Amino acid sequence: PVMPSTLQLHFLMLAFAGLAFCSNRSYAQEDRSRTSSQTPEPCEIGPLTEAGYPNIYCFDLIPTPQARGVVGRVDLLRPESPFTVAVDRDGMHRYRIKIDLENLPDPATFGVGYETYIAWLTTPELRLVAKLGEVKNGSQVVGEVSLNKYIILISAEENSAVEQRSGKLVLRALSPSSLMEAHDLAILSPVAVLRSADIQNENTMHHNHGDQWRMPPGHPDIQMAPGMHSLKPQGRPYLPSDTGQIPLASEQETVSLSDGDTLRLSTGRVRKSINEKELILFGFNGQFPGPRLDVDKGATITVEFYNGLDWPTAIHWHGIRLDNQFDGVPGLTQEPVQQGETFTYKIVFPDAGIYWYHPHHREDIQQDLGLYGNMLVDSEGFLDEVEVEDVLLIDDILLDESGVIAYGRDEANFALMGRFGNTILVNGDPAYSLDVKQGNRVRLFLTNTSNTRVFNLSLPGLAMKVIASDVSKYERESWVENVVIAPAERYVVELQFTTAGNVPLVNRVQGINHLSGVFFQESDTLGFVNVEASEYSFDEAEHLALEENVDVVADIDDYRDFFDVPPEKELLLTLEVEGLDPVVSQLMQLDPVFFNPVEWSGTMQMMNWQSSTSQVRWILRDRKTGEDNADIAWSFETSDVVKIRLHNDRDAFHAMQHPLHLHGQRFLVLEQDGVRNTNLVWKDTILLPVGSTADILLDVSNPGKWMIHCHIAEHLEAGMKMVFTVDGESTVPNHK
Repeated sequence: PVMPSTLQLHFLMLAFAGLAFCSNRSYAQEDRSRTSSQTPEPCEIGPLTEAGYPNIYCFDLIPTPQARGVVGRVDLLRPESPFTVAVDRDGMHRYRIKIDLENLPDPATFGVGYETYIAWLTTPELRLVAKLGEVKNGSQVVGEVSLNKYIILISAEENSAVEQRSGKLVLRALSPSSLMEAHDLAILSPVAVLRSADIQNENTMHHNHGDQWRMPPGHPDIQMAPGMHSLKPQGRPYLPSDTGQIPLASEQETVSLSDGDTLRLSTGRVRKSINEKELILFGFNGQFPGPRLDVDKGATITVEFYNGLDWPTAIHWHGIRLDNQFDGVPGLTQEPVQQGETFTYKIVFPDAGIYWYHPHHREDIQQDLGLYGNMLVDSEGFLDEVEVEDVLLIDDILLDESGVIAYGRDEANFALMGRFGNTILVNGDPAYSLDVKQGNRVRLFLTNTSNTRVFNLSLPGLAMKVIASDVSKYERESWVENVVIAPAERYVVELQFTTAGNVPLVNRVQGINHLSGVFFQESDTLGFVNVEASEYSFDEAEHLALEENVDVVADIDDYRDFFDVPPEKELLLTLEVEGLDPVVSQLMQLDPVFFNPVEWSGTMQMMNWQSSTSQVRWILRDRKTGEDNADIAWSFETSDVVKIRLHNDRDAFHAMQHPLHLHGQRFLVLEQDGVRNTNLVWKDTILLPVGSTADILLDVSNPGKWMIHCHIAEHLEAGMKMVFTVDGESTVPNHK
């Protein structure tokens, strides 16, 4: 039989759903200025012959036959959150539901006794019906949703006090995620069937003919598609050699440094056992992870660095507004440090907070194998005293029965989605443990050092007070149930343990089985906080109080006049592919029907594993000039304040989130998808979900040539980077 084309399948799915969705362009650009007095624009998809897939933040309400002429749409707005991605403890995305309606007639039109309209929320199985609230013509925010797939219903009802829907249905709509369907027809295409016929022969070649490429373990809950077994990455694999005397990794040390001190830092191979597998990894000073550096704000230290690896490398001091020549970017601020060579860094620490250091050359390998460490910069009055503090470096690593899955020696693989590990580590250990006493106030400094994975961390039953992020405290502290932290981001949280026992630290997210079109929950326990019973006094009012940080507010006050200026620069984050295996290309063509705003886990490991940086080009594109990546040439002066609009292309071949890092400067996230941020914090990294638009305000304070890049290590290797130049004298406080 003739198989339907991808476009035909796409059309059939849309027709079956009976819905129209808005294109990314209509929501992210045209709709920004629409007011509630205007007729809501329809959420239509673009022509099926070109890009223009359904928007994931907007959908039409479809009228019943009796309600012809009624126009309605639903927009999913970002809720109040200290993070640019808002999810609940289980990892389901949270949205405020905004409904726009026009041409609603008198409710009595639908029957005697009807006096109002009510919006309802239910699941596709109709197992839960929750009342959202009364609606009318115009624009209204009616509540919040945190479900993977759902239905919005609007009915005519007798009065606003009804708690169950019993009146006439007037409008209805499925969530954009409901359009995601199984890929059964696609995976049985002739290409996939022919490729799967060669599985046995090619699989044997991979493992028994000296190739050394080992397939990564597949996701335990997802069946591999036909044809996947026959794929492998281009080029040669790389793992650290198991030769000579390799020392056991020592425990991470804390090194206290004062102004004028010198630190000697070296790289080399180490042995470490993880989950009863002895691995050859990388370490700083023989430690996995590297030593934690405790430094006073305003201090300047010297780092004498020696490279003992068989890779050239350099150290980037992430988030520090330091002298440009010591930023650690090979080919830009310094030559790469070859094996056996040295380089001397002078690092100034102008801002209090939590920072980290890592390589900036093939960090997809070097950072993933353990080359990273924290820097805790303190100053008098930065944070108050608590009973317990702990610094957590959160990472993941990809293992099978034999050890670490190989990296691409000649070019990075896992280029599409980045390298997801299957074993989560906290401070280099798969079983985190912290001992506290009942009643203790505990402060945790969190850093995500993974190549790709975004974590959603919580301690069940406990609320956390968010204090600070990358480069400063927040204007105001806030309570959260979970912390969303992307690669390179940092957060400082406080909590109090009032009950004795063992409290797990967990990562809970929602994965997607792209072949069956369903969501499923993933939950990993990273370790435990062990709370010893103890007598204590508890001041509930003091515990619940949320402090306003007047110093941060005063600092930001100097920039508020720039909040409403038009963006001066605009970047599109997108993707081009060429030369992917045909079975991969075909299997992924239906994915754009719905992209999760964050790809939380590696559910397509085989397709991802074989993709290389010669096939995948991740792009930062200047939307005003059309220039990409290294061709972009922005130039600023110190004391400039620049608004930059960032847009994550929802229509890309495989759109996914990007943690975008700006070197040597700081910025504010002013708004996201048209919603103003009301609690600001200085950042150096922003997590931008799929299809989202964010405005950031860049404080240009530090002269030199600086990088902007995605902090998914494989996306960086696939070209997602640019350089901007800053002229003038430094305006960074405490900058010597």
